[in-house]
Amino acid sequence: MSSPPAVPDPRNLRASDADRERVANVLREAAGDGRLTMDELDERLDAVFAAKTYAELEPITHDLPAHADAQVPVPAPAARVDPARFGGEGSSAGAVAILGGFSRKGEWTVPKDFTAFMFMGGGEIDMRDARFAEREVNIHVVAIMGGCEIVVPEDATVRVTGIGILGAFEHSDAGGGSPDGPVIHINGVAFMGGVDVKRKPTTEAAREARQLRRDTRRDRLDARRDYRQDRRELHRDRRDTRRYRELD
Repeated sequence: MSSPPAVPDPRNLRASDADRERVANVLREAAGDGRLTMDELDERLDAVFAAKTYAELEPITHDLPAHADAQVPVPAPAARVDPARFGGEGSSAGAVAILGGFSRKGEWTVPKDFTAFMFMGGGEIDMRDARFAEREVNIHVVAIMGGCEIVVPEDATVRVTGIGILGAFEHSDAGGGSPDGPVIHINGVAFMGGVDVKRKPTTEAAREARQLRRDTRRDRLDARRDYRQDRRELHRDRRDTRRYRELD
């Protein structure tokens, strides 16, 4: 029986779009109060939407007055098993691609153990919209002169132990996720082939993120327009004041 996974440091957990938008709103208010210039606002908003973890969000508002919305939330340390996401029978125990390809994506159930074998072929294992038979699953991959792309949810804790022999077994997106997300172990070997592990948002979350970026760009344009209008009015008032003084 395997021991339960260690709970990661909350500050190193991945921030959500809602967390980033909360910090962005604080920056917009600060710019409206005159605490940030428009250039500073643009620079910090870029940092907000590029931040991946709570620890990266926290310094962005460190020099602004205390604001409840700017505080980095600390997720609950206890893991919660969501019955809508975990449980049930796996859709399949594995997949084989010999001089061909396979794909597991969309709404499917990842079993506790899934084995993928590729010989001069390719495979796609996309778990973003999947259900998990158990909270902790194992993906075993053997790629011989072939390749496999593995896509994991943003909130997953991913542990990659596979090796590449005259090939590559990508580990860059391994790391912690949220306490109630799935735990995915990926192991195996890539011989003269490649296994690429990527962390991506769900289709719905990606669509919402694109809309959020569009709204943010529109807000920046509106804020910049208002800022320029205020400056024009200020210059006009100063010019009128000087004229009145000269007439007196």
